[in-house]
Amino acid sequence: MCVFVLFWYLPLRKKMKAVNQAKTAQTLAIAKGAADSRQLPLLKEQLLKLQNRIRNYKVNIPETNTFGGFLGSVIDLMNKYNLKEQEITPGEEVKADKFNCIPVNIHCKGELTQIFNLYRQFQILDRLIRIEQVKLSNDSNYNGHVSMETKAIIYYRAKVG
Repeated sequence: MCVFVLFWYLPLRKKMKAVNQAKTAQTLAIAKGAADSRQLPLLKEQLLKLQNRIRNYKVNIPETNTFGGFLGSVIDLMNKYNLKEQEITPGEEVKADKFNCIPVNIHCKGELTQIFNLYRQFQILDRLIRIEQVKLSNDSNYNGHVSMETKAIIYYRAKVG
């Protein structure tokens, strides 16, 4: 009986335990794969949205520093929405490997809806703009006008050479 237990039952018991652990690991892997496969359509949809969003990024980042054109566009938008006390101040240009950028401070006054419309137009400009900071301050006499200060960055492609 001892020989049976030591040489046949215990080794088989260890092998059975190892097989059951492997079976459990495979079952978990299959369950994880099934759960991941259900996520795949959602990930594909997110990927398509991101691809559509960045498809024309090169078009939105000009090859040359066209700050004057950007400045004219912003001034035209401010005039379109009747914003007062317009001030646009460029900062010092920052050069990098692929993209150069120019920080810009924009200041104006107007009603909140006018400023909101200005930001909405910033989103659809043909130039990439990153808004870093927005400060809205109510006038001291509370007449419905808001003072807006924005720190933005505009980009253009660096010349590779």
